[in-house]
Amino acid sequence: MASIFRMPGISADAEEATLLEWSIVAGATVKQGDVLATVETEKANVDIEADSDGVVMQLMAEAGDSVTIGAPIAILLDQGEDGSDPAAILSGLGLAPAVAAAAEPAAPAADADAAPAATPASTPAPAPSGATEDAAAHGVRLFASPLARRLALENSVELSALSGSGPGGRIVRADVERLIADGPATASAAPVPAAVQAAPPAAAAPAATKPPQPAAAGDVDVPHTAMRRAIASALSASKQTVPHFYLTSTLRVDALLDLRERINTSSPVRVSINDFFVKATALTLRAVPEMNVNWTPTAVRHLGSVDVAVAIQGERGLFTPLIRDADSKSLTEISTSVRDLAQRANDGTLKQHELVGGSFAVSNLGKYGVESFSAILNPPQVGIVAVAGVVRAPIVEGDEIVIGNTVTVTVSVDHRPVDGVLAAQWLARFKEYIENPLSMLV
Repeated sequence: MASIFRMPGISADAEEATLLEWSIVAGATVKQGDVLATVETEKANVDIEADSDGVVMQLMAEAGDSVTIGAPIAILLDQGEDGSDPAAILSGLGLAPAVAAAAEPAAPAADADAAPAATPASTPAPAPSGATEDAAAHGVRLFASPLARRLALENSVELSALSGSGPGGRIVRADVERLIADGPATASAAPVPAAVQAAPPAAAAPAATKPPQPAAAGDVDVPHTAMRRAIASALSASKQTVPHFYLTSTLRVDALLDLRERINTSSPVRVSINDFFVKATALTLRAVPEMNVNWTPTAVRHLGSVDVAVAIQGERGLFTPLIRDADSKSLTEISTSVRDLAQRANDGTLKQHELVGGSFAVSNLGKYGVESFSAILNPPQVGIVAVAGVVRAPIVEGDEIVIGNTVTVTVSVDHRPVDGVLAAQWLARFKEYIENPLSMLV
């Protein structure tokens, strides 16, 4: 029977997400795993996929819309299901026909210039979301998704040089990326048409469409992106509503550095210090399963797998994708996974399931010379390990003082599901793994 495809919750605290572009059109047949749309969140631009086979009866949101998490965005029919009475189907799904009528899918580009019969002569027919008009320069309309427009502006690509492969002939991200990949010979060196330059992103706040208004000479206002606004909202909510407490320990890492050098001498895959910390986090969660939990409004959820998020600063912003089953992965597998996730974070091709889940994260600022810091939790995760840089420092060994390599870590913990003693036990076990790294390999 027909089913509702809803805006997924990419981030635990997000209340809405921006639908950047559709990869489907009403009437299309989709299979489980097919990409339906690209969504912008505080973490990344994420492709959302169909969770079952079906036929698209109706799209309930347009490209560029800001949609509440959980709100209907598409109606899918089973293969062979009769969709000749949409009103009855929507009513059976608990959706008011009036609501559905207001969210009819955009007309195909070929019909964009024809005004609906019910449209008053004095009111021009609205173009579909994502449309860019270049009538002055080219005498034609260009229909492009907000993400495609953004990529075109960033790479000085003229949209009029493209043929859209999206629904209704709309230019989508893949069309722009193909032109960019072909090199400068095919990318227009001419300025982007004025109409394209002037078209604001559909999800931008009104203030973001105005020119920067410096408060004083030399000041420049850079409008917030949707991702930056979402990050600010999520982090503010975390600090205000999640009772953080912090545990700090200084770990000796001489043995870890020696083992890393030996591995990198013999292995074709180089491992980083951070790979050891990800592995140690996972093994400690397996050893202390009471910490491998999420906080929910009604229960403490004990997780069945050990998945560790890794903070990655990419060209597009800060991302925290997951290393799935990190406790069972080798150091080289973790290294390969982190590199792959970092590359796809920069490309904007991370999947939804790679950004959701886990109980702990690892954030490493060591290469910037940071000696210690504390990180903000990303609910519903209950912990995050802040890893500082390697520092040579005096260490007491018996009655002697020697010089050794140390790293200071600070664990931020959600006090709602985790008490101080349990977190201290977790940190003590974590320290054992880091200071005796061979134990991570057996």
